[in-house]
Formats: sequence, structure tokens, C-alpha cells
Amino acid sequence: MASRLRLVGPTPSTDADSAQNPGISGKAAGEGERVGEAKTPEPPRREVTDLGGGSEVVYIPRFVAREKAWEWFDYLDKSIPWTRPEIRVFGRSANQVHEALPGSYFNSLLLNRYKTGSDYVSWHADDEPLYGPTPEIASVTFGCERDFLLRKKPTKSKATSGSGEAGRKQLKVTASQKQHSFLLKHGSLLVMRGYTQRDWQHSVPKRAKVSSPRINLTFRHVLS
Repeated sequence: MASRLRLVGPTPSTDADSAQNPGISGKAAGEGERVGEAKTPEPPRREVTDLGGGSEVVYIPRFVAREKAWEWFDYLDKSIPWTRPEIRVFGRSANQVHEALPGSYFNSLLLNRYKTGSDYVSWHADDEPLYGPTPEIASVTFGCERDFLLRKKPTKSKATSGSGEAGRKQLKVTASQKQHSFLLKHGSLLVMRGYTQRDWQHSVPKRAKVSSPRINLTFRHVLS
């Protein structure tokens, strides 16, 4: 069963496909393409957010193709014993994530299932010593879209000047300037890098209108 949890690339074409299209698998040779040369697929679009201070977030909305992502969701939703609080899988299950993030190395996979919008994760940072000083954490989403929030870690500061409505408005502006929001789409990949865990907190807030489940795969490197 472990092999079915591996993130793999597109299925190679069959012999029958090759016979019908000896030049380019699945497609006729187009203008400007040489027969016998496979067209290189375009890499998925990625969005990089520089949080400053050596912290960075990478977001790939279509990391896994939509249909393949639904296959993953259905398998995980029906096959994993979700009565357990968490499951860690060590081994060769992070191939596709490693390919998307050259130079990265993950040896821990945590699976989480959010049944509805009532399931959430409060503000926290994965800054435990076992992850090292600058951990890289990759998160793959299947199923329902959920918000992912980042904010600077709270620091002690003097009270904001002003009172009443003016004071409240100033507090809101200050808070919004220190937050980032990402909509984790079905099949997406989000990566936190650098000093993100040292300087920032993240959360998946409650959403009252969400009634569908979300399955999340979180890849980390645990120091030995």
C-alpha cells in the first residue's frame, strides 16, 4: 500500500500510443517540432513571497494536476485510519516534492484531515529544535480550499497612541501590514523557508461555511 502513497509523475505512454505516434507521444508533431523529440512540459507557476529577514514562502497553485489530485484525495480520504491524531511515514514518499524543490531533503511526512471548516489549527510556529534553525516545510493540499495565514510573532510594544475609533483603526492597519494570506487550492504546494519559523506564526482558521474535507500532507526534515 505504501507505493500508492508515492507522489509520482505522469504515466508513460503505452506501446500502442507509441505505435500510433512514433514521433511525439500522444500528439502529432507540430510546426517547429522535430519528430522524435518530446515536448518539454512547462513547469508549474510558482509565487515567491519574500517575508524579509531571511524568511520566504513559495506557493505553487497547480503542483499536482487537478484530476490526479482528486485521485489522491479519494484514496487518502478512504484508506487512511483518520482516528489516529497523526501518522508519520518515512521513506520514498516525497519524490515529486523533492523534484519541485531542488536541494531540499525531507524524511518526515505528516498527514492531517480537516473534516469541515470547524477543524482548524491555531497560531503557532514549527520551531522545535528537532527541525533545526532554518527548517523547510512543504505542504500539499487535496480537497477543499482553505485559508493559510502568516503573521509576525507577537512582540511586546508600547500601547498605540490615540483613543476611540482612531486608535482601533491604527491597530487594524498595523496588524494587516504584518500578515500574509494564501488560499490553499486543491493540488497546491506551499513551502516555508529560511527563518519563517523563527520570526513568523501560521494558522488555518475556522471557516463556518466550509462543509467539505481537506487533506494535507506536510513534509519536514527531522534531524537525526
